[in-house]
Amino acid sequence: MIISRHRRFIFFAVPKTGTHSVRRALRPHLAEDDLEQVGLFVQKRFPFPELNAIGHGHLSVRQVHPVLGAETFDNYFKFAFVRNPFDRFVSYCAFMSRQTGSFEVAPQAFMRHIVRDAPPWQHVLFRPQHEMLVDAAGRVAMDMLGRVENMQADYDRICGHIGIPSTKLEQVNASRHRPYMEYYDDELRSLVARMYARDFELLGYDADGHADTR
Repeated sequence: MIISRHRRFIFFAVPKTGTHSVRRALRPHLAEDDLEQVGLFVQKRFPFPELNAIGHGHLSVRQVHPVLGAETFDNYFKFAFVRNPFDRFVSYCAFMSRQTGSFEVAPQAFMRHIVRDAPPWQHVLFRPQHEMLVDAAGRVAMDMLGRVENMQADYDRICGHIGIPSTKLEQVNASRHRPYMEYYDDELRSLVARMYARDFELLGYDADGHADTR
């Protein structure tokens, strides 16, 4: 997460949505008193003990809002990137098995194991995206949601809102895998769609994983 007091924005870093690419592009435009919390590649923590103790930068609206207070939170431009849940789950599986190669050898078996036998709900990279982005009433509390499927163009639009020049986003910490649709059969699609049902509903993805761009 990045909180820019200078430019009055909050970037919510949803896991597996290109967050490190966005962080790297934003950092040159941060002022000395701007804040970042991150635990990969760069180690930075917020000066707020309750957030610092979490130990990573994937913080949610419901964690941050009470610390910043309603006035600051409501008056800052809040944005995040989201991703087709089918694609994001493939990326998660590839990332988590990068040492063992289990996904590469038998991808569907590994995916079924995760969904059916050992869903790691405690792992922040696995949890539904919307959980980071909704307020206490369950409403998405962002001023803009960019999409991984349209990442550069959406980042360009965000830069316009926060008043910085856009740059080409670099690819950072990307998982290696084939196009996500090659890994699914009907059963797996159904299992993953049920697991991330609220993401599909709140983030504007249809049953095929296509984004609503209206």
